[in-house]
Amino acid sequence: MNLARHSITATNPVLIFDTRFDADCQIFTTCTPAGFAVYQVCPFKLLRKRELTGGTLAAAVPLHTSSLLYLLGGGRSPLYPPNKVILWDDVVGSEVAELEFRERVRGIACRRGWLAVALRRRVVVFQVEEQVTRYAEYETSENIRGLVALATAAHSTLLVAPGRQTGHVQLVHLPPCREPVPLGPPSSSKPKKPAPRPSKNPVSVIVAHNSALTTLSVPPSGRLLATTSSNGTLVRIWDTHSGNKVREFRRGIDKADIFGVAFRPDESEICVWSDKETVHVFSLLSASNTQSSFSSLTPWIPLPKYYSSEWSYAQYRIPSQSSHISISSTPRSPTEDVPDEERCVVGWIQYSNDNTNTNNPDSSSEPQLIALTYSGGWYRLALPKSSLTLPTSSPTRTTDSHTRKTSISSIDSLDKGKGKEKEKDGKANECTLQEFRRYGRWDGWS
Repeated sequence: MNLARHSITATNPVLIFDTRFDADCQIFTTCTPAGFAVYQVCPFKLLRKRELTGGTLAAAVPLHTSSLLYLLGGGRSPLYPPNKVILWDDVVGSEVAELEFRERVRGIACRRGWLAVALRRRVVVFQVEEQVTRYAEYETSENIRGLVALATAAHSTLLVAPGRQTGHVQLVHLPPCREPVPLGPPSSSKPKKPAPRPSKNPVSVIVAHNSALTTLSVPPSGRLLATTSSNGTLVRIWDTHSGNKVREFRRGIDKADIFGVAFRPDESEICVWSDKETVHVFSLLSASNTQSSFSSLTPWIPLPKYYSSEWSYAQYRIPSQSSHISISSTPRSPTEDVPDEERCVVGWIQYSNDNTNTNNPDSSSEPQLIALTYSGGWYRLALPKSSLTLPTSSPTRTTDSHTRKTSISSIDSLDKGKGKEKEKDGKANECTLQEFRRYGRWDGWS
């Protein structure tokens, strides 16, 4: 009998360099050492894959659900120089255009006919038609994360980017986004008219935070803006026309790296995800967000702002996949690519019980979340049922502490330490896992 020590490895690590949704959350792309692939979000389905040799990609950004993608080279052996943006047509399977800059590209955002490229201290905007033409350039503060966002709905105009000062956001209005080309026979319904332009000029700068920005998110309409900072504790929602702060939510009391904020399509809720591996859901319209039981005392007692904060009404903790990825004790090379297990990206869908998703709300569908992890996990999450029947009017505060409704659970007391996530009583506030799938190497390619 051989009793020598053996290395036990269940599977090789799933190397996913980047994964992201399209603007309407109908498809998502993912990049691995083998190339990139395009998936249907729900029902989950691999639509097409493209194996590339000679290097790796940092991102494959889909242009809605078309065959066009913007590719960025990255990794230890980049397929393209990091100062280039490649426009790829997956129908012909080749590059159709490229943009070259004098420095590394930090991030990009796109919509029909437009592309915004974020560099270290500027954002360059291009109009993409039969030819790619440079439209404008805007100076920003230090933008290592490559923050830039575009409103993508038909007739929307908003572009947001970091301002020239730390924590500021500049709002730029581009020519309206054109409507998508309809598929199939023409519809008998009348086309939607563009929203009327406001009588007053919208604001151009919002002083959002005192520290550096970490995320900028807008819904397709561009009516609202969500911002987070390097502190990672607060999420602020702004009206992009008036510049007023609409809401402020607290993710937690300990510092975190917030990866993203996504608006529900009807702009009634947002979800937030961070390196704490927890997805938080906040309501923008109803009074379902939880608050401290001491919040009713804030008009009379000068309590810290912590006690009047609004917390998420629902959350879901992404399970750690490390035990499923590799249980080998073999030491890794310091130059070996490893998956970023903490990272994930979350989007909203309108799920129908007949297992089809058209992203068109109807009486038989409900809003759900899709979470994609960089370890190759696809999660479909249902919101707490009670949240779907809550009133949609703005919450009002009463001064009678006996008639005021208290929250579902109170915030943890400060003596438990501010280094912990906020905990809630019971399971009513937990999102429910409806379906789990794997993507990447798990469906036949790596």
